[in-house]
Amino acid sequence: MDYKKNNLKNVLHGFFIKLALTIAEPSTTLPLIVSYFTQNVLIVGVYTSFLRGGAILFQLVAAFYAQSYSTVMPYLKIVFLVRVLSWFLIGVIIYFLGEKYPTITLLGVGIGLLFFSISAGFGVIYFNEVLAKVFTHKERGKSLANRQFFAALGAILSGMAVGVILNSFPPPKSYAYLFIISSFLMSVGMVAFSTIPEPAKEEVNQKEKNFKEFLKRSLLLLKKDKTLQLQIITVLLSYSFLFALAYVILEAKEKIHLDGWAVGGFLTVEMVGALVGNLIYKQLAPQYKKIMLFSFSLAILAYSLLLLVKSKTVYFLTFFLLGMAIDGFRISSLNLLFLIAPQKERPIYTALQNSITSLGLFFAIPGGVILKLWGYEVLYLFTIAMLILGTLFAIRLPNDLENLH
Repeated sequence: MDYKKNNLKNVLHGFFIKLALTIAEPSTTLPLIVSYFTQNVLIVGVYTSFLRGGAILFQLVAAFYAQSYSTVMPYLKIVFLVRVLSWFLIGVIIYFLGEKYPTITLLGVGIGLLFFSISAGFGVIYFNEVLAKVFTHKERGKSLANRQFFAALGAILSGMAVGVILNSFPPPKSYAYLFIISSFLMSVGMVAFSTIPEPAKEEVNQKEKNFKEFLKRSLLLLKKDKTLQLQIITVLLSYSFLFALAYVILEAKEKIHLDGWAVGGFLTVEMVGALVGNLIYKQLAPQYKKIMLFSFSLAILAYSLLLLVKSKTVYFLTFFLLGMAIDGFRISSLNLLFLIAPQKERPIYTALQNSITSLGLFFAIPGGVILKLWGYEVLYLFTIAMLILGTLFAIRLPNDLENLH
Protein backbone atom coordinates (compact mmCIF):
# COMPACT_ATOMS: atom_id res chain seq x y z
CA MET A 1 0.00 0.00 0.00
CA ASP A 2 1.09 3.59 -0.74
CA TYR A 3 1.40 5.06 2.77
CA LYS A 4 1.95 8.66 1.62
CA LYS A 5 -1.16 8.82 -0.58
CA ASN A 6 -3.40 6.96 1.87
CA ASN A 7 -2.11 9.04 4.76
CA LEU A 8 -2.88 12.24 2.82
CA LYS A 9 -6.44 11.11 2.08
CA ASN A 10 -6.95 10.07 5.70
CA VAL A 11 -5.65 13.47 6.84
CA LEU A 12 -7.88 15.37 4.38
CA HIS A 13 -10.89 13.44 5.62
CA GLY A 14 -10.05 14.22 9.23
CA PHE A 15 -9.39 17.91 8.47
CA PHE A 16 -12.66 18.60 6.66
CA ILE A 17 -14.80 16.44 8.95
CA LYS A 18 -13.49 18.26 12.02
CA LEU A 19 -13.83 21.60 10.26
CA ALA A 20 -17.51 20.76 9.80
CA LEU A 21 -18.30 19.01 13.09
CA THR A 22 -16.74 21.70 15.27
CA ILE A 23 -19.64 23.88 14.12
CA ALA A 24 -21.83 21.84 16.51
CA GLU A 25 -19.15 20.91 19.05
CA PRO A 26 -20.95 19.08 21.92
CA SER A 27 -18.88 20.89 24.54
CA THR A 28 -19.54 24.42 23.31
CA THR A 29 -21.77 25.47 20.42
CA LEU A 30 -24.32 22.62 20.44
CA PRO A 31 -25.36 23.21 24.09
CA LEU A 32 -25.83 26.90 23.25
CA ILE A 33 -27.89 26.08 20.14
CA VAL A 34 -30.15 23.64 22.02
CA SER A 35 -30.50 25.98 25.02
CA TYR A 36 -31.74 28.70 22.63
CA PHE A 37 -34.85 26.60 22.00
CA THR A 38 -35.25 25.18 25.54
CA GLN A 39 -34.09 26.01 29.07
CA ASN A 40 -34.17 22.35 30.17
CA VAL A 41 -30.57 21.21 30.83
CA LEU A 42 -31.63 17.57 30.53
CA ILE A 43 -32.60 18.15 26.89
CA VAL A 44 -29.17 19.71 26.33
CA GLY A 45 -27.67 16.46 27.65
CA VAL A 46 -29.93 14.32 25.46
CA TYR A 47 -29.06 16.20 22.27
CA THR A 48 -25.31 16.20 22.86
CA SER A 49 -25.68 12.46 23.48
CA PHE A 50 -27.57 12.07 20.19
CA LEU A 51 -24.64 13.55 18.32
CA ARG A 52 -22.06 11.41 20.10
CA GLY A 53 -23.87 8.13 20.72
CA GLY A 54 -26.86 7.37 18.52
CA ALA A 55 -25.04 4.47 16.90
CA ILE A 56 -24.90 1.87 19.68
CA LEU A 57 -27.04 -1.00 18.38
CA PHE A 58 -26.35 -0.35 14.72
CA GLN A 59 -22.65 -1.15 14.97
CA LEU A 60 -23.49 -4.75 15.79
CA VAL A 61 -25.85 -4.91 12.79
CA ALA A 62 -23.10 -3.49 10.58
CA ALA A 63 -20.58 -6.01 11.93
CA PHE A 64 -23.02 -8.89 11.29
CA TYR A 65 -22.84 -8.13 7.56
CA ALA A 66 -19.31 -6.69 7.38
CA GLN A 67 -17.64 -9.84 8.74
CA SER A 68 -18.33 -11.58 5.42
CA TYR A 69 -17.34 -8.64 3.19
CA SER A 70 -13.94 -8.69 1.55
CA THR A 71 -14.33 -4.95 0.81
CA VAL A 72 -16.47 -2.33 2.57
CA MET A 73 -15.82 0.94 0.70
CA PRO A 74 -19.05 0.84 -1.39
CA TYR A 75 -21.12 0.73 1.82
CA LEU A 76 -19.01 3.46 3.43
CA LYS A 77 -19.83 5.80 0.52
CA ILE A 78 -23.56 5.36 1.20
CA VAL A 79 -22.97 6.21 4.87
CA PHE A 80 -21.10 9.36 3.85
CA LEU A 81 -24.05 10.51 1.72
CA VAL A 82 -26.59 10.01 4.53
CA ARG A 83 -24.44 11.94 6.99
CA VAL A 84 -24.00 14.94 4.69
CA LEU A 85 -27.73 15.13 3.91
CA SER A 86 -28.72 14.84 7.60
CA TRP A 87 -26.34 17.65 8.58
CA PHE A 88 -27.54 19.90 5.73
CA LEU A 89 -31.21 19.37 6.59
CA ILE A 90 -30.62 20.42 10.22
CA GLY A 91 -29.48 23.80 8.92
CA VAL A 92 -32.48 24.06 6.57
CA ILE A 93 -34.90 23.27 9.41
CA ILE A 94 -33.36 25.90 11.70
CA TYR A 95 -33.38 28.51 8.91
CA PHE A 96 -37.01 28.11 7.86
CA LEU A 97 -38.70 27.06 11.13
CA GLY A 98 -36.47 28.23 13.97
CA GLU A 99 -37.89 31.72 14.40
CA LYS A 100 -41.59 30.82 14.40
CA TYR A 101 -41.72 27.18 15.54
CA PRO A 102 -39.03 26.54 18.19
CA THR A 103 -40.56 23.27 19.42
CA ILE A 104 -40.84 21.78 15.94
CA THR A 105 -37.33 23.02 15.17
CA LEU A 106 -35.95 21.35 18.28
CA LEU A 107 -37.63 18.09 17.26
CA GLY A 108 -36.28 18.38 13.71
CA VAL A 109 -32.75 19.04 14.96
CA GLY A 110 -33.00 15.99 17.23
CA ILE A 111 -34.14 13.75 14.37
CA GLY A 112 -31.34 15.06 12.15
CA LEU A 113 -28.72 14.44 14.82
CA LEU A 114 -30.10 10.94 15.41
CA PHE A 115 -29.91 9.99 11.72
CA PHE A 116 -26.44 11.52 11.50
CA SER A 117 -25.29 9.48 14.47
CA ILE A 118 -27.07 6.23 13.51
CA SER A 119 -25.39 6.27 10.09
CA ALA A 120 -22.09 6.58 11.95
CA GLY A 121 -22.86 3.22 13.57
CA PHE A 122 -22.43 1.59 10.19
CA GLY A 123 -19.70 3.95 9.09
CA VAL A 124 -17.34 3.36 12.01
CA ILE A 125 -17.17 -0.39 11.28
CA TYR A 126 -16.42 0.17 7.60
CA PHE A 127 -14.02 3.06 8.30
CA ASN A 128 -12.00 1.05 10.83
CA GLU A 129 -11.80 -1.89 8.43
CA VAL A 130 -10.26 0.35 5.78
CA LEU A 131 -7.75 1.80 8.27
CA ALA A 132 -6.78 -1.67 9.50
CA LYS A 133 -6.18 -2.88 5.94
CA VAL A 134 -4.21 -0.02 4.42
CA PHE A 135 -1.80 0.75 7.30
CA THR A 136 0.63 -1.34 9.31
CA HIS A 137 0.44 -1.25 13.11
CA LYS A 138 3.05 1.51 13.42
CA GLU A 139 1.88 3.43 10.33
CA ARG A 140 -1.68 3.49 11.64
CA GLY A 141 -0.73 5.22 14.87
CA LYS A 142 1.32 7.82 12.99
CA SER A 143 -1.40 8.39 10.37
CA LEU A 144 -4.06 8.78 13.07
CA ALA A 145 -1.85 11.27 14.90
CA ASN A 146 -1.35 13.16 11.61
CA ARG A 147 -5.10 13.02 10.97
CA GLN A 148 -5.95 14.33 14.42
CA PHE A 149 -3.23 17.01 14.23
CA PHE A 150 -4.68 18.48 11.04
CA ALA A 151 -8.21 17.90 12.33
CA ALA A 152 -7.25 20.14 15.23
CA LEU A 153 -6.04 22.78 12.77
CA GLY A 154 -9.36 22.50 10.96
CA ALA A 155 -11.22 22.90 14.22
CA ILE A 156 -9.17 26.01 15.09
CA LEU A 157 -10.20 27.57 11.78
CA SER A 158 -13.76 26.45 12.45
CA GLY A 159 -13.69 28.01 15.91
CA MET A 160 -12.67 31.33 14.37
CA ALA A 161 -15.45 31.04 11.78
CA VAL A 162 -17.98 30.28 14.53
CA GLY A 163 -16.97 33.46 16.32
CA VAL A 164 -17.41 35.52 13.13
CA ILE A 165 -20.79 34.01 12.20
CA LEU A 166 -22.26 34.17 15.72
CA ASN A 167 -21.29 37.84 15.99
CA SER A 168 -22.39 38.75 12.45
CA PHE A 169 -25.86 37.19 12.38
CA PRO A 170 -28.57 36.93 15.06
CA PRO A 171 -29.73 33.49 16.28
CA PRO A 172 -31.25 31.24 15.08
CA LYS A 173 -30.22 32.28 11.54
CA SER A 174 -26.54 32.15 12.56
CA TYR A 175 -27.01 28.55 13.76
CA ALA A 176 -28.58 27.60 10.42
CA TYR A 177 -25.66 29.08 8.48
CA LEU A 178 -23.23 27.06 10.60
CA PHE A 179 -24.86 23.74 9.65
CA ILE A 180 -25.47 24.53 5.97
CA ILE A 181 -21.93 25.78 5.27
CA SER A 182 -20.30 22.94 7.21
CA SER A 183 -22.25 20.26 5.32
CA PHE A 184 -20.45 21.26 2.11
CA LEU A 185 -17.08 21.23 3.88
CA MET A 186 -17.86 17.76 5.26
CA SER A 187 -18.51 16.38 1.79
CA VAL A 188 -15.00 17.38 0.61
CA GLY A 189 -13.35 15.17 3.25
CA MET A 190 -15.67 12.27 2.53
CA VAL A 191 -14.90 12.36 -1.19
CA ALA A 192 -11.17 12.33 -0.41
CA PHE A 193 -11.39 9.25 1.81
CA SER A 194 -13.64 7.48 -0.71
CA THR A 195 -10.76 7.41 -3.23
CA ILE A 196 -8.53 5.21 -1.01
CA PRO A 197 -7.93 1.90 -2.87
CA GLU A 198 -9.15 -0.80 -0.49
CA PRO A 199 -7.50 -4.24 -0.74
CA ALA A 200 -9.68 -7.32 -0.39
CA LYS A 201 -9.45 -9.01 3.01
CA GLU A 202 -7.81 -12.43 2.95
CA GLU A 203 -9.71 -13.91 5.92
CA VAL A 204 -13.45 -13.43 6.26
CA ASN A 205 -16.09 -15.11 8.40
CA GLN A 206 -19.08 -16.97 7.06
CA LYS A 207 -22.11 -14.92 8.03
CA GLU A 208 -24.48 -16.62 10.48
CA LYS A 209 -28.00 -17.59 9.40
CA ASN A 210 -29.54 -14.75 11.38
CA PHE A 211 -28.64 -11.82 13.62
CA LYS A 212 -29.62 -13.72 16.78
CA GLU A 213 -26.95 -16.37 16.13
CA PHE A 214 -24.44 -13.63 15.46
CA LEU A 215 -25.20 -12.00 18.81
CA LYS A 216 -24.74 -15.33 20.61
CA ARG A 217 -21.35 -15.89 18.99
CA SER A 218 -20.30 -12.31 19.72
CA LEU A 219 -21.18 -12.68 23.39
CA LEU A 220 -19.22 -15.95 23.55
CA LEU A 221 -16.18 -14.17 22.12
CA LEU A 222 -16.56 -11.43 24.72
CA LYS A 223 -16.93 -13.96 27.53
CA LYS A 224 -13.86 -15.86 26.40
CA ASP A 225 -11.48 -12.92 25.85
CA LYS A 226 -10.54 -11.42 29.25
CA THR A 227 -8.25 -8.85 27.64
CA LEU A 228 -11.12 -7.54 25.53
CA GLN A 229 -13.29 -7.28 28.66
CA LEU A 230 -10.66 -5.21 30.45
CA GLN A 231 -10.16 -3.05 27.37
CA ILE A 232 -13.91 -2.36 27.09
CA ILE A 233 -14.24 -1.38 30.76
CA THR A 234 -11.25 0.96 30.44
CA VAL A 235 -12.57 2.63 27.28
CA LEU A 236 -16.07 2.97 28.78
CA LEU A 237 -14.63 4.74 31.82
CA SER A 238 -12.51 6.96 29.55
CA TYR A 239 -15.79 8.54 28.45
CA SER A 240 -16.35 9.76 32.02
CA PHE A 241 -15.21 13.23 30.98
CA LEU A 242 -18.60 13.47 29.22
CA PHE A 243 -20.51 13.53 32.52
CA ALA A 244 -19.62 17.21 32.82
CA LEU A 245 -18.23 18.35 29.46
CA ALA A 246 -21.46 19.74 27.96
CA TYR A 247 -22.11 21.81 31.11
CA VAL A 248 -18.73 23.54 31.47
CA ILE A 249 -19.79 26.09 28.83
CA LEU A 250 -23.07 26.69 30.70
CA GLU A 251 -21.23 27.35 33.97
CA ALA A 252 -18.87 29.70 32.11
CA LYS A 253 -21.94 31.53 30.80
CA GLU A 254 -23.06 32.08 34.41
CA LYS A 255 -19.66 33.03 35.87
CA ILE A 256 -18.03 35.18 33.16
CA HIS A 257 -19.09 37.37 30.21
CA LEU A 258 -19.62 34.97 27.30
CA ASP A 259 -20.00 36.39 23.78
CA GLY A 260 -19.57 34.78 20.37
CA TRP A 261 -15.84 35.48 20.36
CA ALA A 262 -15.38 33.73 23.71
CA VAL A 263 -17.27 30.66 22.43
CA GLY A 264 -15.07 30.61 19.33
CA GLY A 265 -12.04 31.04 21.61
CA PHE A 266 -13.01 28.02 23.71
CA LEU A 267 -13.36 25.96 20.54
CA THR A 268 -10.00 27.18 19.29
CA VAL A 269 -8.09 26.50 22.51
CA GLU A 270 -9.64 23.02 22.81
CA MET A 271 -8.34 22.22 19.34
CA VAL A 272 -4.93 23.74 20.09
CA GLY A 273 -4.81 21.27 22.98
CA ALA A 274 -5.64 18.45 20.58
CA LEU A 275 -2.97 19.69 18.19
CA VAL A 276 -0.28 19.74 20.89
CA GLY A 277 -1.43 16.36 22.17
CA ASN A 278 -1.13 14.72 18.78
CA LEU A 279 2.44 15.92 18.39
CA ILE A 280 3.16 14.03 21.62
CA TYR A 281 1.11 10.95 20.67
CA LYS A 282 2.85 10.63 17.30
CA GLN A 283 6.15 10.26 19.15
CA LEU A 284 4.69 7.82 21.70
CA ALA A 285 3.14 5.49 19.09
CA PRO A 286 2.92 2.49 19.35
CA GLN A 287 2.97 2.81 23.20
CA TYR A 288 -0.81 3.11 23.32
CA LYS A 289 -1.22 2.12 26.98
CA LYS A 290 0.97 5.07 27.98
CA ILE A 291 -1.16 7.36 25.83
CA MET A 292 -4.31 6.08 27.56
CA LEU A 293 -2.89 6.69 31.06
CA PHE A 294 -1.60 10.14 30.07
CA SER A 295 -5.06 11.09 28.77
CA PHE A 296 -6.75 10.06 32.02
CA SER A 297 -4.29 12.25 33.93
CA LEU A 298 -5.02 15.27 31.72
CA ALA A 299 -8.80 14.94 32.14
CA ILE A 300 -8.52 14.59 35.93
CA LEU A 301 -6.35 17.71 36.08
CA ALA A 302 -8.79 19.68 33.92
CA TYR A 303 -11.81 19.07 36.17
CA SER A 304 -9.73 19.55 39.32
CA LEU A 305 -8.88 23.07 38.15
CA LEU A 306 -12.59 23.86 37.71
CA LEU A 307 -13.18 22.94 41.34
CA LEU A 308 -10.50 25.34 42.55
CA VAL A 309 -10.94 28.52 40.48
CA LYS A 310 -13.70 30.14 38.41
CA SER A 311 -12.06 32.47 35.90
CA LYS A 312 -11.83 32.92 32.14
CA THR A 313 -8.20 31.74 32.21
CA VAL A 314 -9.13 28.50 33.99
CA TYR A 315 -11.98 27.80 31.55
CA PHE A 316 -9.58 28.26 28.64
CA LEU A 317 -7.01 25.98 30.31
CA THR A 318 -9.68 23.37 31.01
CA PHE A 319 -10.71 23.19 27.35
CA PHE A 320 -7.02 23.02 26.33
CA LEU A 321 -6.34 20.03 28.63
CA LEU A 322 -9.56 18.26 27.62
CA GLY A 323 -8.67 18.76 23.95
CA MET A 324 -5.40 16.92 24.58
CA ALA A 325 -7.11 14.17 26.58
CA ILE A 326 -9.94 13.46 24.15
CA ASP A 327 -7.65 12.85 21.17
CA GLY A 328 -5.40 10.69 23.35
CA PHE A 329 -8.37 8.52 24.28
CA ARG A 330 -9.29 8.16 20.59
CA ILE A 331 -5.85 7.08 19.41
CA SER A 332 -5.21 4.67 22.27
CA SER A 333 -8.62 2.98 22.37
CA LEU A 334 -8.71 2.26 18.62
CA ASN A 335 -5.15 1.00 18.33
CA LEU A 336 -5.32 -1.11 21.49
CA LEU A 337 -8.40 -2.79 20.01
CA PHE A 338 -6.62 -3.55 16.72
CA LEU A 339 -3.85 -5.24 18.72
CA ILE A 340 -6.36 -7.39 20.60
CA ALA A 341 -8.56 -8.44 17.66
CA PRO A 342 -7.72 -11.34 15.27
CA GLN A 343 -8.08 -10.24 11.62
CA LYS A 344 -11.16 -12.25 10.73
CA GLU A 345 -12.92 -11.27 13.98
CA ARG A 346 -11.99 -7.58 13.74
CA PRO A 347 -15.47 -6.26 12.76
CA ILE A 348 -17.01 -8.17 15.68
CA TYR A 349 -14.40 -6.95 18.16
CA THR A 350 -14.84 -3.39 16.88
CA ALA A 351 -18.63 -3.61 17.15
CA LEU A 352 -18.49 -5.14 20.64
CA GLN A 353 -16.18 -2.45 21.98
CA ASN A 354 -17.95 0.43 20.26
CA SER A 355 -21.45 -0.80 21.09
CA ILE A 356 -20.78 -1.33 24.78
CA THR A 357 -18.56 1.70 25.31
CA SER A 358 -20.96 3.90 23.34
CA LEU A 359 -23.08 3.84 26.47
CA GLY A 360 -20.50 6.30 27.73
CA LEU A 361 -21.54 8.72 25.00
CA PHE A 362 -24.79 9.18 26.92
CA PHE A 363 -23.04 10.12 30.18
CA ALA A 364 -24.17 13.73 29.63
CA ILE A 365 -27.71 12.67 30.58
CA PRO A 366 -26.95 11.41 34.14
CA GLY A 367 -24.50 14.32 34.32
CA GLY A 368 -27.43 16.67 33.73
CA VAL A 369 -29.40 14.97 36.51
CA ILE A 370 -26.47 15.38 38.94
CA LEU A 371 -26.13 19.04 37.94
CA LYS A 372 -29.82 19.73 38.41
CA LEU A 373 -29.95 18.08 41.85
CA TRP A 374 -26.59 19.01 43.41
CA GLY A 375 -24.79 21.60 41.26
CA TYR A 376 -21.50 21.95 39.42
CA GLU A 377 -19.11 21.06 42.28
CA VAL A 378 -20.72 17.67 42.91
CA LEU A 379 -20.80 17.00 39.16
CA TYR A 380 -17.08 17.73 38.82
CA LEU A 381 -16.21 15.62 41.87
CA PHE A 382 -18.20 12.69 40.51
CA THR A 383 -16.52 13.04 37.09
CA ILE A 384 -13.05 13.05 38.68
CA ALA A 385 -13.89 9.94 40.74
CA MET A 386 -14.98 8.04 37.61
CA LEU A 387 -11.84 9.10 35.73
CA ILE A 388 -9.66 7.85 38.61
CA LEU A 389 -11.51 4.52 38.47
CA GLY A 390 -10.77 4.35 34.73
CA THR A 391 -7.09 4.99 35.41
CA LEU A 392 -6.99 2.00 37.78
CA PHE A 393 -8.40 -0.27 35.06
CA ALA A 394 -6.03 1.17 32.42
CA ILE A 395 -3.05 0.29 34.63
CA ARG A 396 -4.15 -3.37 34.48
CA LEU A 397 -4.02 -3.50 30.64
CA PRO A 398 -1.27 -5.87 29.38
CA ASN A 399 1.97 -4.15 28.36
CA ASP A 400 2.83 -6.46 25.45
CA LEU A 401 -0.26 -6.62 23.24
CA GLU A 402 1.65 -6.86 19.95
CA ASN A 403 2.36 -10.55 20.52
CA LEU A 404 -1.16 -11.42 21.63
CA HIS A 405 -2.09 -13.15 18.34
